[in-house]
Amino acid sequence: MDSTRHLRWASWILAASLLASPLAKADVVTDWNIKGGEVVVAAGLGAPPATRVLAIVQTAVYEAANAITKRYPPSGLKLDAAPGASVDAAVAAASRATLVRLVPSQQAAVDTAYQAALAKIPDGPAKTAGIAVGDQAAAAVLAMRADDGAAAAESYRPATTAGVYVPTVVPVVSVWPQRKPWLLTSPAQFRPGPPPALTSEVWARDYNEIKALGGKVNSRRTADQTEIAIFWEATAPPIYHGVVRSVANMPGREVTQNARLFAVATQASDDALIAVFDAKYTYNFWRPVTAIRNADLDGNDATERDPSWMPLIDTPMHPEYPCAHCILSATIGTVLKGELGAGPVPTLTTNSSTAKGAARSWTTIDAFIEEVADARVYDGVHYRNSAQVGTAMGKQVGGLAVTKSLRPPD
Repeated sequence: MDSTRHLRWASWILAASLLASPLAKADVVTDWNIKGGEVVVAAGLGAPPATRVLAIVQTAVYEAANAITKRYPPSGLKLDAAPGASVDAAVAAASRATLVRLVPSQQAAVDTAYQAALAKIPDGPAKTAGIAVGDQAAAAVLAMRADDGAAAAESYRPATTAGVYVPTVVPVVSVWPQRKPWLLTSPAQFRPGPPPALTSEVWARDYNEIKALGGKVNSRRTADQTEIAIFWEATAPPIYHGVVRSVANMPGREVTQNARLFAVATQASDDALIAVFDAKYTYNFWRPVTAIRNADLDGNDATERDPSWMPLIDTPMHPEYPCAHCILSATIGTVLKGELGAGPVPTLTTNSSTAKGAARSWTTIDAFIEEVADARVYDGVHYRNSAQVGTAMGKQVGGLAVTKSLRPPD
């Protein structure tokens, strides 16, 4: 492992531990959500695989809890919940079984958390029955997602001509466009049109904005903009799950309600990444560092080449269009709007591993979504149009999740 990656993973683990403070814990669902985030970070999973793992975990948690409380209509999974079964035991068992299967390198940490959780529950039939339904839910959801395409052989073919060197790092999750979604009818359901033509005014506008604001040196970013950029360099799921917990921690919420919220948010997030990587690998659009160093080739007189330009952060290893961070923030934001309806919006807060665990807060959901879009321009890795398109896609994915999954209780 190179030193930069080691430090980044260490910072993720630090931030996850900060998120696990007692003040952040509202119920067994949020407790295990925090633990799940710690597990995928400690395992060093990239954002797309980690998002998939946590969608499976949170779905199993919801199915287990709802099988006992019967607060919401059944999903179709046949689970046998004994009367009076412990929800706390069911959530712990579902979390443990899915995390151990999907992230086996972290089994010791998961088992330690599991035993600590069970120790708080009195022994007896309720505890035993809760564990049983949690294990059932985990097995059912794992079976349901076993053939979702995530394990397909990676077969990305670099574009080149015989004998010509190209960078040898293979882009990430090129198989994601072939995965089975949770809610979408297909990965391409919300595929946008192509990025702007290189001869267009939109391209010139976006090029010159990111060249001015997104560079590592000689940038026009303000100190506040740089702070936002560094904060949103983080991509692991905990940075979004902190925002969801801001709603889950509101007074008066019930455990199954929170389990459902996390299941919907994580399923929608996983689908959002399936959709955005479908678009990314369809259009294969160049990143700013490539475009700015090759601006003499774009046929646009309004773009001037800078042969040594570098972005503020390391460029992610996948095509540029559309913005993945933007689709995630808009998906999460739209799900939260669906959950809250016309009710009050709490202050949304989360922490960032890339900002040394620092927290940022927003008083509206739209402000949170807009900041993420701005951040990726300030980072130097996404154009403004790509951020806008990613945000629009996220609202579509989130809206679908709300329609399909945020059903009122019986």
